[in-house]
Amino acid sequence: MSSKKVFTKEELETLSSEEIINKIQHENYSLLKSLGGEKLRKEMVPVGKACHAIINHFYNVGPVKSEAEREKKAKRKIVKTLSRISPAIYSTEEITKHSKNGLVIGFNHPSLGEVLRILTMKVDALPDKPVLFPVNLPWYESIAKDYDRLIGLGIIITPTITPSTWKKLEIKEGHELFEIASKIKHDFRDIYTNLSHENVKHGGVIAVAPSATRQATVFKTKKVYDKKEDIIPTMSVLAIKLYKDPKMSCDFLPIAVKPPEKFKRGLNLFKKYELIPGEIMTAEEIKKTYFKSKDPKRLEGFDYEFHKRIAEKLPKSLWY
Repeated sequence: MSSKKVFTKEELETLSSEEIINKIQHENYSLLKSLGGEKLRKEMVPVGKACHAIINHFYNVGPVKSEAEREKKAKRKIVKTLSRISPAIYSTEEITKHSKNGLVIGFNHPSLGEVLRILTMKVDALPDKPVLFPVNLPWYESIAKDYDRLIGLGIIITPTITPSTWKKLEIKEGHELFEIASKIKHDFRDIYTNLSHENVKHGGVIAVAPSATRQATVFKTKKVYDKKEDIIPTMSVLAIKLYKDPKMSCDFLPIAVKPPEKFKRGLNLFKKYELIPGEIMTAEEIKKTYFKSKDPKRLEGFDYEFHKRIAEKLPKSLWY
Protein backbone atom coordinates (compact mmCIF):
# COMPACT_ATOMS: atom_id res chain seq x y z
CA MET A 1 0.00 0.00 0.00
CA SER A 2 1.17 3.54 -0.75
CA SER A 3 2.22 5.69 2.19
CA LYS A 4 -0.48 7.50 4.12
CA LYS A 5 -1.70 10.84 2.84
CA VAL A 6 -1.47 13.86 5.10
CA PHE A 7 -4.19 16.48 5.61
CA THR A 8 -3.02 20.01 4.97
CA LYS A 9 -3.73 22.64 7.60
CA GLU A 10 -6.30 24.18 5.26
CA GLU A 11 -8.09 20.82 4.88
CA LEU A 12 -8.17 20.32 8.63
CA GLU A 13 -9.68 23.79 9.00
CA THR A 14 -12.32 23.44 6.28
CA LEU A 15 -13.33 19.77 6.20
CA SER A 16 -15.98 18.58 8.63
CA SER A 17 -14.95 15.86 11.05
CA GLU A 18 -17.29 13.48 9.21
CA GLU A 19 -15.40 14.22 5.98
CA ILE A 20 -12.08 13.65 7.75
CA ILE A 21 -13.30 10.28 9.01
CA ASN A 22 -14.50 9.34 5.51
CA LYS A 23 -11.08 10.14 4.04
CA ILE A 24 -9.40 8.00 6.71
CA GLN A 25 -11.74 5.12 5.84
CA HIS A 26 -11.67 5.32 2.06
CA GLU A 27 -8.81 7.50 0.81
CA ASN A 28 -5.79 6.33 2.82
CA TYR A 29 -5.43 9.53 4.88
CA SER A 30 -3.91 9.59 8.35
CA LEU A 31 -5.03 12.19 10.86
CA LEU A 32 -2.38 10.91 13.27
CA LYS A 33 0.41 11.57 10.78
CA SER A 34 -1.10 14.99 10.04
CA LEU A 35 -0.99 15.86 13.74
CA GLY A 36 2.60 14.69 14.25
CA GLY A 37 1.70 11.24 15.56
CA GLU A 38 3.40 9.08 12.93
CA LYS A 39 5.16 7.04 15.62
CA LEU A 40 1.81 6.19 17.23
CA ARG A 41 0.41 5.20 13.85
CA LYS A 42 3.33 2.91 13.03
CA GLU A 43 3.06 1.14 16.38
CA MET A 44 -0.41 -0.06 15.40
CA VAL A 45 0.44 -1.25 11.88
CA PRO A 46 1.04 -4.91 12.93
CA VAL A 47 -2.29 -4.96 14.79
CA GLY A 48 -4.03 -3.53 11.73
CA LYS A 49 -2.54 -6.19 9.46
CA ALA A 50 -3.59 -8.95 11.83
CA CYS A 51 -7.13 -7.57 12.08
CA HIS A 52 -7.36 -7.18 8.30
CA ALA A 53 -6.39 -10.84 7.80
CA ILE A 54 -8.93 -11.95 10.41
CA ILE A 55 -11.76 -9.89 8.88
CA ASN A 56 -10.99 -11.30 5.42
CA HIS A 57 -11.08 -14.77 6.94
CA PHE A 58 -14.53 -14.09 8.38
CA TYR A 59 -15.89 -12.97 5.02
CA ASN A 60 -14.52 -15.97 3.16
CA VAL A 61 -17.54 -18.24 3.71
CA GLY A 62 -17.86 -19.74 0.24
CA PRO A 63 -20.78 -19.36 -2.20
CA VAL A 64 -23.85 -17.56 -0.82
CA LYS A 65 -27.19 -16.54 -2.28
CA SER A 66 -27.27 -13.12 -0.65
CA GLU A 67 -25.22 -10.67 1.38
CA ALA A 68 -27.51 -11.35 4.34
CA GLU A 69 -26.58 -15.03 4.20
CA ARG A 70 -22.89 -14.12 3.99
CA GLU A 71 -23.14 -11.91 7.05
CA LYS A 72 -25.01 -14.58 9.02
CA LYS A 73 -22.37 -17.19 8.19
CA ALA A 74 -19.58 -14.70 8.87
CA LYS A 75 -20.95 -13.99 12.35
CA ARG A 76 -20.98 -17.71 13.15
CA LYS A 77 -17.43 -17.88 11.88
CA ILE A 78 -16.42 -14.95 14.10
CA VAL A 79 -17.46 -16.88 17.19
CA LYS A 80 -15.84 -20.12 16.02
CA THR A 81 -12.56 -18.48 14.95
CA LEU A 82 -12.12 -16.00 17.79
CA SER A 83 -13.06 -18.60 20.39
CA ARG A 84 -10.03 -20.53 19.18
CA ILE A 85 -7.45 -17.77 18.70
CA SER A 86 -8.64 -15.46 21.49
CA PRO A 87 -10.35 -17.79 23.97
CA ALA A 88 -12.51 -16.54 26.82
CA ILE A 89 -14.76 -17.92 29.52
CA TYR A 90 -18.13 -16.15 29.62
CA SER A 91 -21.85 -16.79 29.97
CA THR A 92 -24.14 -15.87 27.06
CA GLU A 93 -27.08 -16.20 29.45
CA GLU A 94 -25.83 -13.24 31.50
CA ILE A 95 -25.88 -11.06 28.38
CA THR A 96 -29.10 -12.25 26.77
CA LYS A 97 -31.15 -11.79 29.93
CA HIS A 98 -30.34 -8.07 29.74
CA SER A 99 -31.11 -7.74 26.03
CA LYS A 100 -34.61 -6.25 26.22
CA ASN A 101 -33.26 -2.69 26.30
CA GLY A 102 -30.24 -1.17 24.64
CA LEU A 103 -27.11 -2.13 26.56
CA VAL A 104 -23.93 -0.28 27.49
CA ILE A 105 -21.15 -2.72 28.38
CA GLY A 106 -18.30 -1.13 30.33
CA PHE A 107 -15.14 -3.13 30.95
CA ASN A 108 -11.69 -2.72 32.48
CA HIS A 109 -9.02 -2.46 29.80
CA PRO A 110 -5.72 -4.12 30.75
CA SER A 111 -4.71 -4.97 27.16
CA LEU A 112 -5.97 -5.04 23.57
CA GLY A 113 -6.96 -8.69 23.95
CA GLU A 114 -10.27 -8.14 25.75
CA VAL A 115 -11.66 -6.25 22.75
CA LEU A 116 -11.65 -9.49 20.74
CA ARG A 117 -13.14 -11.41 23.66
CA ILE A 118 -15.89 -8.85 24.32
CA LEU A 119 -16.71 -8.90 20.60
CA THR A 120 -16.93 -12.70 20.55
CA MET A 121 -19.21 -12.72 23.58
CA LYS A 122 -21.49 -10.09 22.07
CA VAL A 123 -21.76 -11.80 18.65
CA ASP A 124 -22.33 -15.16 20.33
CA ALA A 125 -25.04 -13.87 22.69
CA LEU A 126 -26.64 -11.13 20.57
CA PRO A 127 -25.78 -11.76 16.91
CA ASP A 128 -28.54 -9.52 15.54
CA LYS A 129 -27.78 -6.46 17.65
CA PRO A 130 -25.20 -4.01 16.28
CA VAL A 131 -22.34 -3.11 18.64
CA LEU A 132 -20.62 0.27 18.75
CA PHE A 133 -16.99 0.55 19.82
CA PRO A 134 -15.40 3.97 20.42
CA VAL A 135 -11.88 3.31 19.18
CA ASN A 136 -8.78 5.30 20.08
CA LEU A 137 -7.44 7.06 16.97
CA PRO A 138 -4.27 4.92 16.52
CA TRP A 139 -6.40 1.77 16.76
CA TYR A 140 -9.03 3.25 14.49
CA GLU A 141 -6.62 4.16 11.72
CA SER A 142 -5.14 0.66 11.80
CA ILE A 143 -8.51 -0.94 10.94
CA ALA A 144 -10.36 1.89 9.17
CA LYS A 145 -9.94 0.34 5.71
CA ASP A 146 -12.14 -2.52 6.89
CA TYR A 147 -14.88 -0.18 8.14
CA ASP A 148 -17.49 -1.22 5.56
CA ARG A 149 -16.96 -4.91 6.17
CA LEU A 150 -17.16 -4.38 9.92
CA ILE A 151 -20.51 -2.64 9.45
CA GLY A 152 -21.69 -5.74 7.58
CA LEU A 153 -20.69 -7.83 10.59
CA GLY A 154 -22.73 -5.60 12.90
CA ILE A 155 -19.65 -3.82 14.29
CA ILE A 156 -19.67 -0.02 14.27
CA ILE A 157 -16.41 1.74 15.08
CA THR A 158 -15.93 5.45 15.59
CA PRO A 159 -12.70 7.32 16.38
CA THR A 160 -11.93 9.04 19.63
CA ILE A 161 -8.82 10.84 20.85
CA THR A 162 -8.16 9.69 24.40
CA PRO A 163 -6.34 11.80 27.01
CA SER A 164 -3.34 9.47 26.65
CA THR A 165 -3.12 9.95 22.87
CA TRP A 166 -3.67 13.70 23.20
CA LYS A 167 -0.76 13.89 25.63
CA LYS A 168 1.48 11.87 23.31
CA LEU A 169 0.68 14.15 20.37
CA GLU A 170 2.12 17.06 22.40
CA ILE A 171 -0.23 19.58 20.80
CA LYS A 172 -0.27 22.18 23.53
CA GLU A 173 -1.80 25.63 23.63
CA GLY A 174 0.18 27.86 21.31
CA HIS A 175 0.85 25.05 18.82
CA GLU A 176 -0.27 26.00 15.30
CA LEU A 177 -2.68 23.05 15.22
CA PHE A 178 -3.98 23.36 18.80
CA GLU A 179 -7.33 24.97 17.98
CA ILE A 180 -7.93 22.74 14.97
CA ALA A 181 -7.02 19.52 16.77
CA SER A 182 -9.06 20.50 19.84
CA LYS A 183 -12.12 21.03 17.65
CA ILE A 184 -11.66 17.66 15.93
CA LYS A 185 -11.28 15.94 19.31
CA HIS A 186 -14.51 17.59 20.49
CA ASP A 187 -16.32 16.75 17.24
CA PHE A 188 -15.30 13.09 17.52
CA ARG A 189 -16.92 13.00 20.97
CA ASP A 190 -20.13 14.47 19.54
CA ILE A 191 -20.16 11.97 16.68
CA TYR A 192 -19.71 9.14 19.19
CA THR A 193 -22.55 10.50 21.34
CA ASN A 194 -24.92 10.70 18.37
CA LEU A 195 -24.03 7.18 17.22
CA SER A 196 -24.42 5.88 20.78
CA HIS A 197 -27.87 7.40 21.07
CA GLU A 198 -29.12 5.96 17.79
CA ASN A 199 -27.60 2.54 18.46
CA VAL A 200 -28.96 1.91 21.95
CA LYS A 201 -32.28 3.61 21.20
CA HIS A 202 -32.91 0.79 18.74
CA GLY A 203 -31.76 -1.93 21.13
CA GLY A 204 -28.10 -2.04 20.13
CA VAL A 205 -24.99 -2.47 22.26
CA ILE A 206 -22.17 -0.08 23.16
CA ALA A 207 -18.86 -1.47 24.44
CA VAL A 208 -16.66 1.08 26.20
CA ALA A 209 -13.68 1.11 28.54
CA PRO A 210 -14.40 3.66 31.33
CA SER A 211 -10.65 4.17 31.92
CA ALA A 212 -10.40 5.69 28.40
CA THR A 213 -6.95 4.09 28.10
CA ARG A 214 -5.24 0.75 28.60
CA GLN A 215 -4.27 0.17 32.22
CA ALA A 216 -3.69 -3.02 34.19
CA THR A 217 -6.06 -2.13 37.04
CA VAL A 218 -9.70 -1.10 37.29
CA PHE A 219 -8.91 2.10 39.23
CA LYS A 220 -5.96 4.04 37.87
CA THR A 221 -4.32 4.41 41.29
CA LYS A 222 -5.03 3.71 44.95
CA LYS A 223 -5.67 7.43 45.41
CA VAL A 224 -8.50 7.20 42.89
CA TYR A 225 -9.86 4.12 44.68
CA ASP A 226 -9.61 5.94 48.03
CA LYS A 227 -11.46 8.92 46.48
CA LYS A 228 -8.48 11.20 47.05
CA GLU A 229 -8.12 11.83 43.30
CA ASP A 230 -10.87 12.31 40.75
CA ILE A 231 -12.05 9.54 38.46
CA ILE A 232 -12.48 10.00 34.70
CA PRO A 233 -16.26 10.56 34.22
CA THR A 234 -16.54 8.43 31.07
CA MET A 235 -19.71 6.63 32.15
CA SER A 236 -21.29 9.80 33.62
CA VAL A 237 -20.84 11.73 30.40
CA LEU A 238 -22.30 8.88 28.38
CA ALA A 239 -25.26 8.37 30.72
CA ILE A 240 -26.08 12.10 30.85
CA LYS A 241 -26.09 12.40 27.08
CA LEU A 242 -28.07 9.19 26.52
CA TYR A 243 -30.71 9.91 29.15
CA LYS A 244 -31.20 13.42 27.86
CA ASP A 245 -33.73 11.60 25.70
CA PRO A 246 -36.56 10.89 28.19
CA LYS A 247 -37.58 7.82 26.18
CA MET A 248 -34.12 6.24 26.53
CA SER A 249 -34.15 3.05 28.61
CA CYS A 250 -30.72 1.48 28.05
CA ASP A 251 -29.02 -0.34 30.93
CA PHE A 252 -25.34 -0.27 31.97
CA LEU A 253 -23.62 -3.63 32.50
CA PRO A 254 -20.15 -3.81 34.12
CA ILE A 255 -17.97 -6.61 32.77
CA ALA A 256 -14.87 -7.59 34.73
CA VAL A 257 -12.01 -8.68 32.50
CA LYS A 258 -9.66 -11.10 34.20
CA PRO A 259 -6.60 -11.33 31.92
CA PRO A 260 -4.35 -14.39 31.67
CA GLU A 261 -1.23 -14.67 33.77
CA LYS A 262 1.79 -12.81 32.39
CA PHE A 263 -0.38 -10.95 29.89
CA LYS A 264 1.01 -8.18 27.70
CA ARG A 265 -0.59 -4.97 26.43
CA GLY A 266 -1.31 -6.57 23.04
CA LEU A 267 -3.84 -9.14 21.81
CA ASN A 268 -2.51 -12.10 23.87
CA LEU A 269 -3.65 -14.57 21.24
CA PHE A 270 -4.35 -18.15 22.36
CA LYS A 271 -4.39 -17.07 26.02
CA LYS A 272 -7.63 -17.44 27.95
CA TYR A 273 -9.44 -14.50 29.55
CA GLU A 274 -12.43 -14.51 31.87
CA LEU A 275 -15.32 -12.10 31.28
CA ILE A 276 -17.34 -11.81 34.47
CA PRO A 277 -20.52 -9.71 34.61
CA GLY A 278 -21.00 -7.46 37.60
CA GLU A 279 -24.32 -6.26 38.98
CA ILE A 280 -26.20 -4.44 36.25
CA MET A 281 -27.17 -0.77 36.67
CA THR A 282 -30.61 -0.33 35.14
CA ALA A 283 -31.88 2.85 33.54
CA GLU A 284 -34.43 3.15 36.35
CA GLU A 285 -31.74 2.79 39.05
CA ILE A 286 -29.38 5.28 37.39
CA LYS A 287 -32.06 7.92 36.84
CA LYS A 288 -33.43 7.56 40.37
CA THR A 289 -30.11 7.42 42.23
CA TYR A 290 -27.69 9.62 40.32
CA PHE A 291 -29.67 12.33 38.53
CA LYS A 292 -29.94 14.87 41.35
CA SER A 293 -30.30 18.02 39.28
CA LYS A 294 -32.04 18.94 36.04
CA ASP A 295 -28.89 19.50 33.98
CA PRO A 296 -25.95 17.69 35.66
CA LYS A 297 -22.39 17.98 34.38
CA ARG A 298 -21.50 14.60 35.88
CA LEU A 299 -23.25 12.04 38.09
CA GLU A 300 -21.78 12.12 41.58
CA GLY A 301 -20.68 8.63 42.62
CA PHE A 302 -21.84 6.90 39.45
CA ASP A 303 -18.43 6.41 37.84
CA TYR A 304 -16.92 5.17 41.11
CA GLU A 305 -19.78 2.70 41.67
CA PHE A 306 -19.50 1.38 38.11
CA HIS A 307 -15.74 0.80 38.52
CA LYS A 308 -16.38 -0.78 41.92
CA ARG A 309 -18.84 -3.29 40.47
CA ILE A 310 -16.13 -4.35 38.02
CA ALA A 311 -13.45 -4.55 40.71
CA GLU A 312 -15.61 -6.69 43.02
CA LYS A 313 -15.41 -9.54 40.52
CA LEU A 314 -11.60 -9.49 40.28
CA PRO A 315 -8.63 -10.29 42.54
CA LYS A 316 -7.68 -7.28 44.66
CA SER A 317 -4.36 -7.06 42.81
CA LEU A 318 -6.33 -5.78 39.82
CA TRP A 319 -8.30 -3.15 41.74
CA TYR A 320 -5.68 -0.38 41.77
